[in-house]
Amino acid sequence: MPAFDPVRDAVLNSPIDSPSFSPIIPRRATDLSMLLNDNGPPAHTHQQHRHSTIHSLLQDDTLAAAEPIRRSTMDIKHISPQSSRAYPQRGSPRPSSASTSDSQPPPRSSTSPAVVPKSTLPYKPNRRITKADSVLVPLSSEEMDMYRNYRGQGVARLTGKRKRALSEEPVEEVRPAKRHTGDVAAVVQHYNSRPDVGVVQRMESPIIGLKAFNNWVKSVLITRFAHPALEKSSFTRSNGGQGFGRGKVLDMGCGKGGDISKWTKARVGEVLFCDIAAVSIEQAHGRWKSNRGHRFDASFAALDCYAEPLIKGFPPAKLSTPVDVVSMQFCMHYAFEKIQKVRCMLDNVSKYLRPGGVFIGTIPNAELLLEQLDHIPPDEEDKSFGNSVYKITFDNRSGNDRPIYGHKYSFFLEDAVENVPEYVVHWDNFVQLASEYGLVPIYKEEFHQVFQEHQEHPEFKPLLVKMKVVDAQGESAMDEDQWEAANIYIAFAFEKR
Repeated sequence: MPAFDPVRDAVLNSPIDSPSFSPIIPRRATDLSMLLNDNGPPAHTHQQHRHSTIHSLLQDDTLAAAEPIRRSTMDIKHISPQSSRAYPQRGSPRPSSASTSDSQPPPRSSTSPAVVPKSTLPYKPNRRITKADSVLVPLSSEEMDMYRNYRGQGVARLTGKRKRALSEEPVEEVRPAKRHTGDVAAVVQHYNSRPDVGVVQRMESPIIGLKAFNNWVKSVLITRFAHPALEKSSFTRSNGGQGFGRGKVLDMGCGKGGDISKWTKARVGEVLFCDIAAVSIEQAHGRWKSNRGHRFDASFAALDCYAEPLIKGFPPAKLSTPVDVVSMQFCMHYAFEKIQKVRCMLDNVSKYLRPGGVFIGTIPNAELLLEQLDHIPPDEEDKSFGNSVYKITFDNRSGNDRPIYGHKYSFFLEDAVENVPEYVVHWDNFVQLASEYGLVPIYKEEFHQVFQEHQEHPEFKPLLVKMKVVDAQGESAMDEDQWEAANIYIAFAFEKR
């Protein structure tokens, strides 16, 4: 039997008719082109033709004299004397084309070389780690469990240095604080820098009477308009053994969570808290955690509701169900720097408020502010007014051509606000814009009017004493300056239709 020769086998199995090898080698009958385009030779002649072809091929002097390729010739370290002539050494002159054409290849032997015997060395590696019969053995279920929970020396060393065990509570994603500029940055810095004092220290504030009265007004507003909207809500949520909470609230500009106790009293099901000051949001979150009353579900987001949609602060699942009440207390006037901010604020209010829901809030009284500004003499450089408790300073008088948006002033309130930039809210313009978002006003009163209307109410009169607005004899905790500062504001309520 002839020795292994891949070149000869390639010629024998070639589907191409090539005169360079043999003029009598036809295409094989198994070639795809023959199968598709030719019927091929008859079955009884095909085997004879194949034998004659192979016989003639083996008798050909060129193929018969061809030297078979051995494995040793494929080794880069083994170079035969004949092959060394094909690769000249470095520095030798390059042969010319004439010398190359005249040179004749050496004659080849007509006899076939002997077959190279197979190696008799046994397969016995000396550095094998696993057993020879363990490579294809599948892992058992016990081994799979072992490797799945395997903890190496490095992991054990690191975990052994921990002073406390890992918490099983899910880690909340903390969004990086957004950098603000201009007046917005001043507002954020002010409220972030104010500490969240305890109840005892809060009662020692020099304007505790004013703060208590403002809280009472917010309670009246929430009880009168938010409670009925929450009772009509179709949204309920279980509160872990404390029954069910009804209704959903969006508290925009929640600050440090001063109204958490009011929503607890309303037995609400869920509240979404958002504020531009991240530190205030953290303090509100802590106040909610320490709340001992009705435990409603709560979500917190540090978000500029006047420049960003709510979807950037809350997951879509939290906003999938509309809210019944939107509350904005002592903060909406910051949006009136630009009309774009006002529209963004109103869009956040209306987009997630159900039809029939209410939008409540408190804002400075623009008519009162501009009236006080007009009382300042024209030649007076200082465009400010106030008393020992508060001070308002306008940047300019602006005359009769006062801007609707961006009419700025600085506001100071003792133990509360430190010269923070604010903007005038023109009520008629606000109502007109709100109507474009389906919001219709149903209530608007100055704070002193709210007091006159509800001071004898069977529910709100005892609340005056409970919230320490007045004592048991009816004496107010506010002096005249605090009363004047309180009446800068008005309370409002809108309904979405």
